[in-house]
Amino acid sequence: MTEHPAPPVAIIIFSTTETRESNARVINAFMTAKEIIEADGEVEIIFDGAGVTAAVEFAGPDHQMHRLYSQVSGHVTGVCRFCARSYEVLERADELGISLVDEWKQHPSLYTRIKAGVYILTF
Repeated sequence: MTEHPAPPVAIIIFSTTETRESNARVINAFMTAKEIIEADGEVEIIFDGAGVTAAVEFAGPDHQMHRLYSQVSGHVTGVCRFCARSYEVLERADELGISLVDEWKQHPSLYTRIKAGVYILTF
């Protein structure tokens, strides 16, 4: 079987850290990103919807999973501008140096990525 180069991947995190299950989704998203990074693949991480709250929590230096976040933070494209405002974490994202993604009506453009051949994974 011939191995083909992997397409770029966008990991979209919608999960919060409110429950053990949702927290595990965020961790699984980071672990997937680490796997892609270690395989020299192309990956970006975007926090959207309620996931914007997870971004500012994990990015905070006092969070118990900050070290894991730090290992993938170079691949974090940012948080949805609209959702960061809606969930009232816009200022905190700015304080932590997390970029805002607002390509389509203040949201990330998943369609632009799909047209470019990017695989979309959601957590």
